[in-house]
Order: sequence, then C-alpha cells, then structure tokens
Amino acid sequence: MHPFSYHPAVSIDDALRALAAPDAAPLGGGTDLLVAMKEGLAQPQTLVDLRRIPGLRDITLHDDGSARIGAAVRLAELAEHPGLTARYPALAQAAAAAGTPQLRAMGTIGGNLAQRPRCWYLRGALPCFKNGGADCLAERGENHYHALFTAGPCHAVHPSDPLVALAALEASVEVRGAGGTRTLALAALFEGSTRRAAGELTLTAGEFISAVCLPASAAGGEQFYEKLTQRAAWDFATVSVAAHRRADGEVRLALGGVALGPFRVTASVEQDVATGGLDDDSIESLAERAMHDAAPLEHNGYKVWQAQALLRQAIRRLDPPR
Repeated sequence: MHPFSYHPAVSIDDALRALAAPDAAPLGGGTDLLVAMKEGLAQPQTLVDLRRIPGLRDITLHDDGSARIGAAVRLAELAEHPGLTARYPALAQAAAAAGTPQLRAMGTIGGNLAQRPRCWYLRGALPCFKNGGADCLAERGENHYHALFTAGPCHAVHPSDPLVALAALEASVEVRGAGGTRTLALAALFEGSTRRAAGELTLTAGEFISAVCLPASAAGGEQFYEKLTQRAAWDFATVSVAAHRRADGEVRLALGGVALGPFRVTASVEQDVATGGLDDDSIESLAERAMHDAAPLEHNGYKVWQAQALLRQAIRRLDPPR
C-alpha cells in the first residue's frame, strides 16, 4: 500500500480544512476504503477520520416521525437501535443484512453509501470504464451479478443493503463542504453514476456526507427489507427489495442489485399496488410491469425472475386485508 497520512478530525471545520488538501479522502469505518487502497483502486494521500466529530455518531428521532442519522453511525447501531427498529424496520433489517457482524461493527452508514462497486473487473485492476479503460468489460464478459437497468457504459451494481431501504423510505443526505451545507435526494447523490469514471457520487472535492435524513412519512406503516443471495452466509444481494406502505396508504418499492444506485419501481406500479384488493393475476401483472424496462445481459437474466418473485411477495405483504 502506498504511504498516507492520517488526520483524526475533531470538528466539521477541522475536517473541511483537512479535506481541502490534494488527494485527501474522508474515512468512516474503512471497511471498503482500506481494501480499495490495497487493491490500488484508491490512492489518497491523507485519510480524514470523521468519527470523532460531534454529532456524526448521533441518531436523532424527531417528534414528527423524521430522523437524522449521523454519517459515522455504525451499521450495527442502525440494526439494533430501539427507536429505529420501531419506526423504520426496513432500514434496521437492511443494516442487519449487510456483511458480517465484524463489518457491521465497523462500517458506517456514510461509508456504506460511498463504497465502490464489487465488479470483478474493477476490483481486479482490469482496464474497464471505471478503471481507465474506454468500455465496460462486463457487458460482453462475466456479468452474472451485474445491472438490469443502466444508462451505461458501466453495468455494475451498488452493493449497499441500506441504500435500498433508504430509497423506499425516500431518505436524503446532508452534505458538508467548503461552500456550506446542502441536502441531496438519493437520486441526485448518484446521478450519472454509470457515466462517472472516477466514482459514483456527485460530491465535489472536499465534500463529505455528514448525515442521512429520513422524512416524517418514512415512519411506521408496513415496511420491510428482503434480499436473495447466492449463499446463506455473508454475501451481497443478487436482488433485494424494500417495501413501504406508508401511514397515508401510499406505497414505495425499491430494488437492489439491479442498478448502480437507488432504484425505485415505476410510480404507476406503486400507485396500483396502493389500491389494494389485488388478485394473483393482478399481482403477477404488476411484477412484470415493474421489470418491463429491464435489459439483462447474457448471464444475468435470472435476476429478472428473482426481482419479480420478490415483488410478488412484497405486494402480497403490503396488500391490506379485504
């Protein structure tokens, strides 16, 4: 590994000053960043540790049902926090499904969102689009675990479990930078991720995610997260689903393992699910409609069937009693 310096930031301003240096990178739990450095995928000159900054380890639940989760909160804390598990069970379940107990004990929610794809071409230092090449090597190569929905050229998927739940809960992120604080929807955070060679996030140099924010509408209702994996032990999802029937009756559905960022099911499908009273044929039709625009590659067509199966199960669980 190349030499680097380490700076434990003690405040937001301290972190921003350190991140203003050339080739500085924010550090959370390091469960992906340090591996990426060993693989040569990242070569920061300075790691700026955010975990000591006041507020970044806090979980704040507001009376209106909204919440603010500091970016340095660990996944294990998300999975076990009594208030979060009661209000936002889909997020708690997704955090509990991520990695191993050791990874959840170190990995932070901010770092989890910022982690790089697990595509074997990218991680294997081959000249793919995200690693100095011109094209996506997976498009005509080994693509068993790659995307069903992409604007190209990259066909990788985002590996985060919590991201899927956050998409269904319509979360946003708070971003800090030299220009101040701004709030981004998840879609805006990952906008153009398949076309951005150097990374997936829209953050500019010196910026970092300081918190994840959940709206009041995310609390309560019927919500859950489920994923399919190749093996029962620790593994990334081939496909996953997060579902939420909100207290006002509206439905939100998100899929994981199908895109390089958050993927919400088409609004018209969500609206039809919200009507309730669906028979088996209607549920089958909705699951097929949700995957209508999928563009599987040579080896990942099975993901379409997996996604439809998860969606059918999710719709049945969300369907109110007749």
